[in-house]
Formats: sequence, structure tokens, C-alpha cells
Amino acid sequence: MGAAAEILGVTPSFLRGLGEAGLLTPHRSGGGHRRYSRHQLELAGRARELVDEGMTLAAACRVVRAEDQLDMARRRITQLEDAAAEAAAQPSGGDHAEPGVR
Repeated sequence: MGAAAEILGVTPSFLRGLGEAGLLTPHRSGGGHRRYSRHQLELAGRARELVDEGMTLAAACRVVRAEDQLDMARRRITQLEDAAAEAAAQPSGGDHAEPGVR
């Protein structure tokens, strides 16, 4: 946790607070140390920005969660649009008979 806090320029208690607020759920090492993913560190960094701007920790966590959900939804929409475009570009299997064949 100390290394993650140092990278983000926050205190370990700030990271614990994010965990208590439900924003972060770090994995635990065999020795019980908290291990944060890159994504979790990005979320923590965004929460720090919002707190630095004057938001309460609880409000910052709500905003960060909403932003993260919106980002995931946008990525999913893009995936579905890409899949739909690919499906539309594929020739249909039996819609058109060959010329001269009935």
C-alpha cells in the first residue's frame, strides 16, 4: 500500500478510505499486503483529483464509479457497433439464389 500511495502522492489512509467507500478492492498478497491493479490506481488518482478540487471522499467515489461505469458502457457499445458492422458486411447465407437457379 505504501508504494501505491507514494505513486499517487496520497497517504495510505486515503487508499484505505477508498477501500472503505467501496471504490477499490485490492487483492491481498500471501503476506496480507494490499495489491492494486493499474485500473484501481487510475480510479484512485481520479478520486484524488476530485478531492483536491473540494469534493468529499464519498462524493468523489460516487463520481469516479459513475465515470468508470460510463466508460465501460461506451466500450461495450463500440464493441457491439463493430460486431454489427462486421455482420452487415458478411454476405448472407441463403437470401439470394444464384442467377439461373430456382
